[in-house]
Amino acid sequence: MKKLIAAAVATSVSAIAMADISITGKLQTNYTHTDYQSASVNDSDSFSTEGNLYIKGKSGDTTVVMNLGAIDTATTGTRSQMNHEDVYLTTKIGDVNVKMGNYDNGNNTLRASSRAPRANATTSLGGFKLSYLNGDADQDDEVGISTELGGVAVSYTAKDGGETIKASTSMGGVNVSYVGLPSDSANSDRQYIEVSTELSGVGVKFGKAEAETGTTIEGDSWMGDYETNRSAANTGGAYDLHKGQDVTGVELSTSVSGNKVAFRNINIDDVASNDTSFNKIIVTRPLASGATLEITYTDLDDDGSTTTDSETLDIDWMAAGLMPRGKSGLREAMVPGNARAGKPDG
Repeated sequence: MKKLIAAAVATSVSAIAMADISITGKLQTNYTHTDYQSASVNDSDSFSTEGNLYIKGKSGDTTVVMNLGAIDTATTGTRSQMNHEDVYLTTKIGDVNVKMGNYDNGNNTLRASSRAPRANATTSLGGFKLSYLNGDADQDDEVGISTELGGVAVSYTAKDGGETIKASTSMGGVNVSYVGLPSDSANSDRQYIEVSTELSGVGVKFGKAEAETGTTIEGDSWMGDYETNRSAANTGGAYDLHKGQDVTGVELSTSVSGNKVAFRNINIDDVASNDTSFNKIIVTRPLASGATLEITYTDLDDDGSTTTDSETLDIDWMAAGLMPRGKSGLREAMVPGNARAGKPDG
């Protein structure tokens, strides 16, 4: 497999010179006001702007992608440079699809995402999809297999230290999915189950993420973005999850007069005196100008602290459609409603 990846590199060199080039971009501005219930914590206002530039070159079966991004935070005066986020190519060698470069491995409900050098090869054989991934020195090889069994899509990935198991199906309008991350380390398994359907024009979704006592939920999903907990500096706060804490969420969504409206109730529990809950209302509306306006209200109640209870109003103006986001509804590169550095809004 590694020989195939090396061959793909050589194949792509001449193809890039003949590539058809497309360039697109998006811009988003954000205003956040946070009202803390504690008199000892000052309320806050913050502004930020995020810009993204997407460049794609294509020649035959070979595609080269370069995504650039920058965030300016007016509140702190921070001015970021435009840096590359993803730089990779995809190509084919016979029946093998190859993707290699520096790119993000995607959002996951249970584990944090990461952007790193990777090479991935996939192919299909007799109804099965086979995959192999090799990363840099900090990432072990991964071998995976996926298929469909009796209407249930299943996949299994093995790597050093653990596994990833996924299953999903739909029965009578009800969608059910499962993600499991069994670990070789003691008390470090994590799992997530989701059930969703539609009742009389209202979308209904339930999810539960569970972690054993030796690990934490670190994913980015519609139930919250907890990825920043990887930072050793995050030793407290409403969204810095403790080992063994579980996350349970319910979402109701519908359309009202051209607006997409969603309500979410999220509960973080299973560690004494550290329960957290928040209610979130999200209203999204396309504007006649071509931009999109999104308003989010969040009411947070944190048992683990007397200073983090708050109400947050978050307003986004997004040009040329929605920016790339995680499943939580948050931008992948920034967290709105964040008056405390490193503390995600969820």
